[in-house]
Parts: sequence; structure tokens; C-alpha cells
Amino acid sequence: MLNRRKILHGMAAGAGAVMTAALDPRKAMAAPETGRTTKRVIFFMQNQGFDPKTCIPKGMTSSGSLANVTLPEPISPLESYKDRLHIINGIHGTHTTPSHSAFFGALGGYRGGDGVPPSGSTIDYELSKVLPETLMPHLCIGMDSIENMTTKPTVANLSASGAGQPIFMHSNPNHLYQMLYGGIATGEIRKQHEAKSNLLAQVEKLANAKGQSLPDHTAQRYSQFVQGFRDTNGLQDRLSKVSGHLRKFAPVVDERYTRPQFETDWHDALLELGISALTSGITNTLTIGSGRGEIFGAWKGIGVEKQGHDLGHIKQADNPIWIKIRQYNSRMLVKIMEALDSIPEGSGSMMDHTLIVYTSNNADSQHTSGANWPVMLLGNFDGAFKTGCFTQLDGKRPINALYTAILRAAGSSVDRFNMDEKLAKKFDRDSGPIKEILT
Repeated sequence: MLNRRKILHGMAAGAGAVMTAALDPRKAMAAPETGRTTKRVIFFMQNQGFDPKTCIPKGMTSSGSLANVTLPEPISPLESYKDRLHIINGIHGTHTTPSHSAFFGALGGYRGGDGVPPSGSTIDYELSKVLPETLMPHLCIGMDSIENMTTKPTVANLSASGAGQPIFMHSNPNHLYQMLYGGIATGEIRKQHEAKSNLLAQVEKLANAKGQSLPDHTAQRYSQFVQGFRDTNGLQDRLSKVSGHLRKFAPVVDERYTRPQFETDWHDALLELGISALTSGITNTLTIGSGRGEIFGAWKGIGVEKQGHDLGHIKQADNPIWIKIRQYNSRMLVKIMEALDSIPEGSGSMMDHTLIVYTSNNADSQHTSGANWPVMLLGNFDGAFKTGCFTQLDGKRPINALYTAILRAAGSSVDRFNMDEKLAKKFDRDSGPIKEILT
């Protein structure tokens, strides 16, 4: 009974952290066929660090064009997309104390750590409030070993909607498919979706009734729990009202879902679900946690036998293991771009209005001070960011300044993100966005 309570609480907390007030589903879809043009942002966080030598072309020590250079082997799948790529080196995150991982601090720009709750909202959640409202403003998916994804289908390590309010990552593609597309499925998936929907509806009703008799000092906290179930049920209701539209985008459920041979089968299925949520307009903010923001993770499906914490204790540059993992990441980035490129939007494609942010929740390496936090951007976000170039910074602007730049490009007039003046005096030499990366 305790395990079931934990599972239900995770489902409720995860949904409650990303849902908004009731929307008209037909007006909330951000899909191109509605005639709307919208921006969208994808964060891809790989654990164990992002060694700059795995992404900076050899010989490049200062800012310049990527046109006449060859990308390093780990990111070679992006060679055909160099004109849309921006490699940034020299941002810092020393104030986040990343070490094994900055956890929530990686996207929050504040101190993080294992077991440390979020001290504020993260950039992905803040963007979901700035960008046009969608049915599910923010979706977070997490990739790990098959054992971890099975026993812990939801964890919260990277995203948060506020202080002490984590957002859960979905790691079982079967559960996520049921949530997004169970209403249009057939057979066993439809049966499971209906059974779960009925259960959640009953839990919401019971929880709401019981909560009314609680003492005042616990009623507010309990109401957040109840709201989580209400939001979950509300999301399913709104998705059912646009079922005809969603059928065009729902992935095909195959043996990767039900009989995965390797964990990468589930990784690929989760990626497809994330892409479908973007292309269908269910969401416009997607966070992908490869390794789920921790020190674990496995990639046996691409021939990497070593897994977990040990991966962080081997060098990444010129290492066959990390070449395979980084190339796998890069192929995923290409899949996202190809999918968004294939759908017309405005005078271009969905990718023309999209920004992909690829980095690590561990800055440049395992056990790092965070003095250097390499980042790759793909796409220009409707012309806001420079592309086809490498930018070398001096290490005096924090990761917060990058997030400020993205918020500015999304339409929010902010000078800082999660950094007050006292903290800025110590960790930031300037205010506002990183001007060198903007057009």
C-alpha cells in the first residue's frame, strides 16, 4: 500500500507542477495547422559532464565561424547542421556547486546537490510560462538504465516550478504514452488508460472530501496534493477533446515499449514521445535528462558496457565510450531537428522557431568546480541567436546569464535569472543576457 501511495503521489506532483488553469483545448494547441506561430525550447541534459574537447573543433581557441572546420568525432552527426549550431565555451556555474551533479541547480542557476531541494523555479518551467500556453506547458522525460526506469518510472532531479516544488520526469514510455495518447489508443492500452483514469478520478474525489476535515496548518499542503490529481484528470479530459488531431502525431507502439532488449529502446521511445508532444502542439517546452540528472545511466544498446558512476571517472576526449554516447546524443538532436524541419510553420518550419540547448547537469566533468560550463545551441529561435559559430567567453558570466538571454528572446524583459545583486557582485561581471551569442 505504501508503494502505491508513493506512485500516486509522484503522478500527482508531476502533473500538478506543469499544468495551468483549464484551457479550451482547441485554442491551446500550438500546432502549425492552427495557423499559429510559436516558439519552443528543448533542453537536453547529459550527465557526467560535457568536456569541451568533445565539441570544440581542433585548433579553435577564439571565437569564429564553423564553416571551414570539421566538428570533433563525438558530435560528427551534427556536421550537416553546422550552419545552425552555436558552440559556447567559457560560461561558469561555480555557484551551483555541481560536483557529482548540480541537480536542480543546473537549470536553476543556484546551489544544488544530492538531496538538496530546489530553491526556486528552473529555466524550463519559467519559459513554459512565457511561451504561448499549451495543454501541457512543460514535459520532462528521463533516460536511465532499464532497471532504474522500471523500478522508478518517475524521479525529480532537474526541473522545478518553485522552491521545494520539483517537477517529475517520465521514464517509462508505456506510462507516458497512456497519459498522452491513451484516449485514442485501442486494445490493452485503452483498457489500462480507462482503468487508470477511473482510479485517479476516484482518488481525487476521495482526497478532496477527506481534505476538508484536516486542520488548517496541513490543509494548504494537502490541497496541493489534491490539485495534482485534479490537473492530471483535467489534462486527460482536454487531450480527449482534440483526439482527432492527436491521432496524426501519436507514435506507433512496438516491441521497444513492451519488450525492450536494451535501455536505449526505451530511450528512443521516450524521445519519439517527446517529439510528438512538440509537433502535435501538446507542449512547447521539453526537458530531456539523459542519466536523469544523477550519476547513473546506461547505454548498452550502443555497445557501452560500463555504466553509472564509473563513466564519470574516465576521460571523455578521444575515448571510444564517450564518442559513442555523445554521437548517440547527437543523433537524437538530429532526429528532433528533422522532425521539426518537416512541419511547415509560418514562412518556414517549426525548427525555425525552436531553440535546442544541449549541455550537462555536471558542467564540464565529474567532480567539477563548475568553472567552465560548455553549451551547444541548435536553431536560432526565430532569429534571436547567432548560428554557425563558436564563441569563447572569459569565464566571468554565469549560466544564469545564458538563461536570461533565452528568456529575453522568448519575450520576457528580465535582467537576471535567479541571481540577486549580492550574488551577482561575486559571480557575474555584467547584467543582462550574454550579448556575444545574440544577433
